[in-house]
Amino acid sequence: MNPELYTTFLLIPAAFFAVSFVIMTWRIVVGPNSMDRMLGLDGFVAMLQCALATYICWTLDTTVANAMLVIAMLAFIASVSVARFRKRDGS
Repeated sequence: MNPELYTTFLLIPAAFFAVSFVIMTWRIVVGPNSMDRMLGLDGFVAMLQCALATYICWTLDTTVANAMLVIAMLAFIASVSVARFRKRDGS
């Protein structure tokens, strides 16, 4: 495949990820309650993993695959712990 075409095809999702990171950061900061913030954080982590996968495709370097696994495990533990120990925001 033509390297310029390959780079162009990978720049498009990279631009979408950049915009999505800004939107999710806004949701985390502004979220009206803690569950909105947690959903924003889950979305941020999912997009981070997709961005790392795009990086792997772009550079053909798989050293960040272990980081993706650790991020996934930490996000799962964070989601389960928030769901388990969360109290209502008004109480």
